[in-house]
Amino acid sequence: MSAQDPPHAPGPHRPHQEKHPPKGANPLRRTSDRVETWCSGFLLAVLVLGLPVASVSAGLAVHESTMRTVQAQSAERFQVTARVTSAPEAAPGSAANEKQKVELRWIGADGRQQTGTARVPLDKTAGSRVRIWVDREGTVQDPPMSPSNANASGWLMGGMTAVGVYAGFVGARKGMRLALDRRRYAQWDAEWDRVEPLWSARFHR
Repeated sequence: MSAQDPPHAPGPHRPHQEKHPPKGANPLRRTSDRVETWCSGFLLAVLVLGLPVASVSAGLAVHESTMRTVQAQSAERFQVTARVTSAPEAAPGSAANEKQKVELRWIGADGRQQTGTARVPLDKTAGSRVRIWVDREGTVQDPPMSPSNANASGWLMGGMTAVGVYAGFVGARKGMRLALDRRRYAQWDAEWDRVEPLWSARFHR
């Protein structure tokens, strides 16, 4: 050996470095598994972003619509004092909070006498005075809706929308998994049709 040749350190040779799959990659994952992961992530993002937007938008829309109804009814209806002209006798054992339909008479906004019927408590007899709601035509109406009704309607619609969006997310995810499972079962059946004859031939030798 020449003196100029570099000395070699004694010891075993280094093994060849094996090629490993990229970090985080799973060689057992199928294409359908990757598709399922992507679709699940997309549906989850739609749920996280879409649920609050849809529920708030629906709730606000119903609240604004109901508030317009509240304002319209408040502008069209007003209270007047009416006198009970005739009332049926209360049945024995009737509850105090029950109501009865009676005939009424009152003076309208135009100064003319008007008549109508309304449901009033049982303790109101002929000659009693009651407060009723009427419109500009003098027709007896229910009390106008209040802002609290608009708030309740908005919250109810927002909650129902949130439930609907979540139900859609669950249904879409189950449908996606069902479709992918059908494809996987079909692939397994096709692969088994190719492998089973070779596998069975080993036991017939």
